[in-house]
Amino acid sequence: MEKQESSSGIRGVLLHYHPSAFLLVAQLLLLILYAVFDGLHSERAFISALGVVILVLVVWVVSHSPGVDWIAWLLAIPAFVLALLSAFTTNSNLLVMSSLLDAALYFFAAGSLIAYMLEDYVVTIDELFAAGATFTLLAWGFAYSYLVVEILVPGSFVGPLNLDRPATFIELLFVSFTNLSATGLSDIVPASTPARVLIMLEQFAGVGYITIVISRLIGLMGKRQILKQG
Repeated sequence: MEKQESSSGIRGVLLHYHPSAFLLVAQLLLLILYAVFDGLHSERAFISALGVVILVLVVWVVSHSPGVDWIAWLLAIPAFVLALLSAFTTNSNLLVMSSLLDAALYFFAAGSLIAYMLEDYVVTIDELFAAGATFTLLAWGFAYSYLVVEILVPGSFVGPLNLDRPATFIELLFVSFTNLSATGLSDIVPASTPARVLIMLEQFAGVGYITIVISRLIGLMGKRQILKQG
């Protein structure tokens, strides 16, 4: 009886939060694992396996947001297959297709979360998690887009540490985070026209996200606080 109550309690906690909370935690965990497994032979297979789990969470996020489920599944199913295959092969064409699908799915999920956050005038804890998850979705989406450009146009992203090799995904993800957050701390710069166009698009998306979504959430939270005090 106690075991059933405990199980029910855990299930209740899980169902209480929007899936974006779990997605945000999973993506932050993935960042840590990039550092833990850096340089190990098992890195690519393990990261790819966790990437599949994150893809499942992305679809779960869309299913709980105003996004269209069938579009998410249309992108996710081939992305699942290609993600598993990419763990065991380094075929560049396969990697391009996998990255394109991942980028499309991440951008679609980010749009679904933005629609979720804009659909009412009440700020909840779930929406704060959604704000964080949307940021990471955009960052990963652009990072996968950068990877496609780096494969199709070698040398599109250059820096002092990768003069004799292509930029790695974690380096491109670092570029994506610095551009989306407008910190400008990256030591890797775009060296081709497609790369520079993508950089500009991400900078525009980052400014727009902060201006439209984040400022709105902050304004609504301030308004709620004033109403409580009044």
